[in-house]
Amino acid sequence: MELPNLKIGELVAKYPIIQGAMGVGVSLSKLAGTVANEGGIGVISGVQIGFDEPGFEENNDTANVQGLRKHIQKAREISPEGILGVNLLVAIQNYKDMVRAAVEEKVDIIISGAGLPSELPKLVAGSDTKIAPIVSSGKAARLIAKMWDRKHQVTPDAVVVEGPEAGGHLGFSMEQLEKPTLPNIYDLVEEVIEALKPFEEKYKKKIPVIAAGGIFDGKDIAKALKIGAAGVQIGTRFVATEECDAHPNFKDAYIHSKEGEIELVTSPVGMPGRAVVNQLTEKIKTDKIPVEKCYNCLIPCNPKTTPYCISNALIKAVRGDVDQGLVFAGSNAYRITKMTTVRDLMQELVEETKEAMGFDTK
Repeated sequence: MELPNLKIGELVAKYPIIQGAMGVGVSLSKLAGTVANEGGIGVISGVQIGFDEPGFEENNDTANVQGLRKHIQKAREISPEGILGVNLLVAIQNYKDMVRAAVEEKVDIIISGAGLPSELPKLVAGSDTKIAPIVSSGKAARLIAKMWDRKHQVTPDAVVVEGPEAGGHLGFSMEQLEKPTLPNIYDLVEEVIEALKPFEEKYKKKIPVIAAGGIFDGKDIAKALKIGAAGVQIGTRFVATEECDAHPNFKDAYIHSKEGEIELVTSPVGMPGRAVVNQLTEKIKTDKIPVEKCYNCLIPCNPKTTPYCISNALIKAVRGDVDQGLVFAGSNAYRITKMTTVRDLMQELVEETKEAMGFDTK
């Protein structure tokens, strides 16, 4: 037997695997395009995507729109027939411009979190681009679906449920994350599925729920599928691949990390994050790092009070400075021990999932 396809409206991915967006610059056109070619959904991270564009320092917003267009086009060259997505944070200053650019480039799906994407349906209206909010609870899923229903008379095309084991910014408070009773991703998936049922009935459509955060291998994927998830989103596993857009030092930081060396960090944007322990993460526990250049990139960030510039920290890391840069990672990154390719990783995940589902893999 084969694994079920991941269907989001008329989009049909061969495998129920979405490659999670990782920024700054970790999942760009090369990684996303290759994943799309291998039957998954490849996702470009839009956060500060113009960091290598001319004029980035002088006009951040323009450079990011240019970078986004360029990487969608390059990913489409790599995978003309594959399914490509873009992840855009609601908290970025030029969110609307970035969404419009993605729609104009005919990206297949926009995944959006770090805030309430209240205007997203209006921004994609009239296009074929699907929209999927990121949530961390059934309550949040219900809130967004209700808001979109009331304001725009639409419902999400899919919903990504991100659990507490994810990398990067998390949709939980530090206090919540430190509680032993925090629900796991599977509990959250069931909660969100239940919360979306009234909207599925009203709009006579299936709203696929995607499990994200801490999904590492085929056993995890199978567990998510068995409880009703339509698919999974995996970010961390795709870092240590040849096609990942990050510097080799960034990939090595995952490969050489040990259990206990990935911890929660304070982010300037008001949400906790998870990263590989290094000189930077140790320093920001006790000191502030003066902001020499503010990109005015994120709405909640105040350069006068921020403990450090997150854009600068993430750009340093993706360019290879894994001591002074911020190396965001999922909680299971230490389990990665070697480099691989996207093709080999996808096949490994598929075969493991089939086995865990009890399918005949011969």
